Amino acid sequence: MAPRKKTAAGATPANKAASDDTMTDGPREIGERDRVTLQKITDLAFSALAEVRRGKNPALSIPVRALSNVSFDQEAGLIRLGESRQSRNFFHLKQAKLFMQTFLIAEHCKKLIEAGATTSIRDIYYGAKHSVAGTKENTFEEQAESDPIIEDLEVTIDALREELHLRAENRGAMVGPMTIRDTGDTIDLRRMGSGGWSIPSIVEDNRIEFMKTEAEYILFIEKGAVWARLNEDRFWQKNNCMLLHGSGMAARGTRRLLRRMHEELKLPLYVLTDNDPWGFYIYSVIKQGSINLAYESMRMAVPQARFLGLMSSDAERFNLQANVSMALKDEDSARIEQLMRYDWFAAKRWQEELALMKKTQKKYELEALSSRGIRFITEEYIPQKLRGKRGDSWLD
Repeated sequence: MAPRKKTAAGATPANKAASDDTMTDGPREIGERDRVTLQKITDLAFSALAEVRRGKNPALSIPVRALSNVSFDQEAGLIRLGESRQSRNFFHLKQAKLFMQTFLIAEHCKKLIEAGATTSIRDIYYGAKHSVAGTKENTFEEQAESDPIIEDLEVTIDALREELHLRAENRGAMVGPMTIRDTGDTIDLRRMGSGGWSIPSIVEDNRIEFMKTEAEYILFIEKGAVWARLNEDRFWQKNNCMLLHGSGMAARGTRRLLRRMHEELKLPLYVLTDNDPWGFYIYSVIKQGSINLAYESMRMAVPQARFLGLMSSDAERFNLQANVSMALKDEDSARIEQLMRYDWFAAKRWQEELALMKKTQKKYELEALSSRGIRFITEEYIPQKLRGKRGDSWLD
């Protein structure tokens, strides 16, 4: 199937945003997006305060983030969060600390937004950690406590973590025929050397602006090592595409960037992963969203994405010898069974693919293609896949 071509893209100038870890004093002009997020945090606080003034037990109503509360929207092609909610009360022995922690995180996010600064999820853990006055209790003991609270706050007020001015470590890279503006700096992604442009965790349009592109499609690769092979071979230049990798499971920033590029630039997205259940799941997260972040599927997932990665049936098609395969482990087999039960893997072609892997008890890494030649993946495998027809080359 021939990728669709996009010749240019324009965008409005990006708002200048501070990127310092430390908060600065003094007023600043707050953009519309930040005003909306601030209002949501303020409304959350005043709602709890109103309950106290009425002599009620203040509580937070938080959507349940679990498999039991997600469903697959077949028409939209997205995993969606259900209606089940849990109550987090202040006057409750087991919930009081969680209630307090939620408002501590909200308070720190409010300060970040007002200051025009961002900070890491590690920093906010330390910023919110202190001993409760008159006790030996700490507000947080470890980051494993604060991270879920951040996600609870996101889903409760319907705001991305990035809109709360929180970021994670950069993970993944991009190269290709595109010019962007990154917080005011114009960057030519054609001139990124061997390492590529490091994809940040905050990629919203007030920070990352698409200036122009000649790319015809996006190729996302699971592994950085395989991406490096394609970059060294200048695959993106010869095939006029954007080349990204996610260092394994794509981080939120990478997934959000893929969504923006597909949606705003109208670029088809192809995903290249290993032939194992974990690679298949990485693809499904990019395409349909994840269970834990089902509340953000519509802003992160790309339902039109196509799986271009290794299929079990490719072993025969591309003459991969048995000695480059790997035997399935018990956890692989268990994961296959799990995937086969997910509604978003219910399509006949996916069920056949998973059943074949289970039957052969073999899996293949992308690097196995190097057994056919160092440049086989760039000169033969991917081009053949892109030229092929649905069902025998790529999967929806």
